[in-house]
Amino acid sequence: MRIVEVIADRKHAKTLAGMAKFYGAEDFWWGGDAEDGRCSIRMLVPDDHRQALIDSLQDLFTANDRARIVIQSIDAVLTHEGQDDKDLENDKDKDKAKAVAATREELYSQIAKGAQLDSNFLVLTALSTLVAAIGLIENNVAVIIGAMVIAPLLGPNIALAFATSLGDKELTWRAFKTNIAGIGLSMLIAVAIALVLPVGLDSSEILSRTDVDLGGVVLGLSSGAAAVLSLTTGLSSTLVGVMVAVALLPPTATMGMMLGAGRWEEALGAFLLLIVNIVCVLLSAKVVFLLKGVRPRSWTDRNRAKQSNAIYLSLWAILLALLIVVILIRAAGWHVPW
Repeated sequence: MRIVEVIADRKHAKTLAGMAKFYGAEDFWWGGDAEDGRCSIRMLVPDDHRQALIDSLQDLFTANDRARIVIQSIDAVLTHEGQDDKDLENDKDKDKAKAVAATREELYSQIAKGAQLDSNFLVLTALSTLVAAIGLIENNVAVIIGAMVIAPLLGPNIALAFATSLGDKELTWRAFKTNIAGIGLSMLIAVAIALVLPVGLDSSEILSRTDVDLGGVVLGLSSGAAAVLSLTTGLSSTLVGVMVAVALLPPTATMGMMLGAGRWEEALGAFLLLIVNIVCVLLSAKVVFLLKGVRPRSWTDRNRAKQSNAIYLSLWAILLALLIVVILIRAAGWHVPW
């Protein structure tokens, strides 16, 4: 449940009150009139009605740049002690029937931040790569987990799947650039470590990331799906960030160090693991977004998004199928011409 606050011209007061009732607001109340002729109404809106309400409000205020729609999270709602048992049972039934969900706009606001290519993202990527490289070289699982926690690679990958679900070209391009920058920076730092420092690259943690099997495919698919579920249901994303970092950061660092050491076969194996997990994360994340009903608001944008969805789903599914074939060929001991 969220509070949806609408700040608009006073002439919309009756319309907004009617919309609050129509879309099942548990309660709504008015704020005072401002000097500029606007007033505010706050609605306590259940999760299963909030997206429809937000869409209708945006349609109402399409040509009105004075209107503002603010969505506020709440921790709890306390009612009077005289609430009868029937109301309590109805509330429980609603909670069981519908999991906590976020609207398209709430998701966009949260996910778009992860696609921001700025100094914070680059610094976090550099630090997590250094930590991961040290953990891999010293065969220290605890240090590798530390790198997984701070790795920022979750953001741009989920943003890319989200943007393609909406057919948002600007966010798609921004997420793609951020993803390439993050992986590229991580790889360059790892290459530099192998070139500058006299380190051994035969630890079990490193060697385990120079090859991939079908278990890696399952890990990537599970990570992408879990990440999206955490966002759309309001669950903590800490564990999900660790899962995605497991799939993306260590193989990137391993590939870079193997390239710096001139061990091309192992570097190619780490590259295959990285690509498999990226494709799996993108594919499963996009499927979950679509299953959760994340689509553009307008009819025109939905038609455009259908075309992009078909293209991206087909592309990633074909890539995954080809990668699985390569995995099976390598597992059979056949030579794969890279």
